[in-house]
Amino acid sequence: MTVDRRTFMQTAFIAGAVAASANAFAQTVAKTKARNVVLVHGLFADGSSWSEVIPLLQAHGLNVTAVQNPLTTLPDAVAAARRVLDRQDGPTVLAGHSFSGMIVTEAGMHPHVSALVYVAARAPDAGEDYGALAKTFPTPPASAGIVFDGDEGRLTEAAFLRDFAGDLPEARARALFAVQWPFHRELLAGRTTNAAWRSKPSYYAVSTEDRTIDPNLQRFMAKRMNAKTIELKSSHVSLISHPRAVADLIREAAGPA
Repeated sequence: MTVDRRTFMQTAFIAGAVAASANAFAQTVAKTKARNVVLVHGLFADGSSWSEVIPLLQAHGLNVTAVQNPLTTLPDAVAAARRVLDRQDGPTVLAGHSFSGMIVTEAGMHPHVSALVYVAARAPDAGEDYGALAKTFPTPPASAGIVFDGDEGRLTEAAFLRDFAGDLPEARARALFAVQWPFHRELLAGRTTNAAWRSKPSYYAVSTEDRTIDPNLQRFMAKRMNAKTIELKSSHVSLISHPRAVADLIREAAGPA
């Protein structure tokens, strides 16, 4: 069945209004101070993509762990995050970049998670077809740069430098390209069964110059979840080009010092 953009957006608006009401309630609940932060990377990357943010969080006494996302299937990726969350000793901020917003949305139901942070990230509702949602917005240029070797997908070097990490010095972007971890085609078919942002305080960093996830799609998702939102003049990798702003948002999610 084909759904036109107006009908899709009307349905999304109604769902968003309900979600916003629930999230507004969550935001009014006194925040528990979190001393732990768990970070999850997305496609075309590995855990080292958080290397600029981690020292800034550690300098403020936060215990930080970066998950190595297997990029195989969504259940596998969520399980990897949950294993790390199980090891935390109390309230924990769960932050995700790009595709790993799917993981944050699902694994964020973990009882240790006190707040969610999305960095230019997917933020689906429970059971939502994220691909269908994304198609109601302009197709980002990076999509044309995805190539597959059998079931393994990756970005070409040209697309990586131009559309994924376009505001980084070329040498830095090439170093990131060198550690790009391929994803399995099946990963993209996964759907969340929960939406943690409906019941937990949420924060969103929009990348206004993003060529990997459309900035207006990011704004739509952030507004729908009633997230505390900042906008950064950044490519898709604001966690590398604007690490202090991203770290400050995560620290805010952790609660007052």
